[in-house]
Amino acid sequence: MDASLLHWPQEVLTMPGCTGYKLSAMIQEFNFKAIATLYSPFAEKFAVPRQPGLVTAARAELHFASGCNREEIIRGLEGFSHLWLIFVFHQVIDEGWTPTVRPPRLGGNRRVGVFATRSPFRPNPIGLSVVKLEGIEKRNKQWLLHLSGVDLMNGTPIVDIKPYVPYVDAIATASGGFTEQIEPNPIPVNFNEKASLELEYFVNEYPGLEMLIRQVIAQQPQPGYLRNGVSRRSYGMRLYDLNIRWLTAQQGCEVTAIEKVVSAAEEET
Repeated sequence: MDASLLHWPQEVLTMPGCTGYKLSAMIQEFNFKAIATLYSPFAEKFAVPRQPGLVTAARAELHFASGCNREEIIRGLEGFSHLWLIFVFHQVIDEGWTPTVRPPRLGGNRRVGVFATRSPFRPNPIGLSVVKLEGIEKRNKQWLLHLSGVDLMNGTPIVDIKPYVPYVDAIATASGGFTEQIEPNPIPVNFNEKASLELEYFVNEYPGLEMLIRQVIAQQPQPGYLRNGVSRRSYGMRLYDLNIRWLTAQQGCEVTAIEKVVSAAEEET
């Protein structure tokens, strides 16, 4: 027997039908429950930051589920500046997955293996995100975490939280594969007169709204093949319950409208 197998469980090495050993023999099905729900400004998939930390103005609250809504479960967490969130891509669970994807970072023109990307379309739709811990609060009977730099949709189920530990998690010599080929290139974002007035109206209700809009649009959330074009194109996104519209051009972006989203019930009244 190969010496490298001596420490493998005997039941794995001698399973009926197995020649030598097979990793598949160890694969099992697991069931997890969400330990918390994250509430963020991002009401839809479009314009969610592609990575954590790119939009520092993206604030969120993490509310613990009933079984984990206890002070002792987060005792000592206040000493860490950042956290790892393990979450479920709940909006794409029913969409399936493919072994290769076209990363936006490559302009959508090149396929790579799904495990070489952070695509949500994975065999198990689980994601990992590092976020900044801004504070811990008990609101009435609800324990919650205040976070920033999030890249998760509103309502995202959280299945685990781990502290970010700099001396082992930050690897100075790490390489970034194809992500090193293209540097982030934020573009200028301006507000026209109409949008500036609307921003002034909403700023008290949504603190930090201007910076959030600027940072999200500056990351160019539109598909890679539509970036850096000469013609002006119109886009829209939902932040909180606001509809944000803007125009793109080669020299930058112009926000043209910030409006409340009117529900069907409100329209009827």
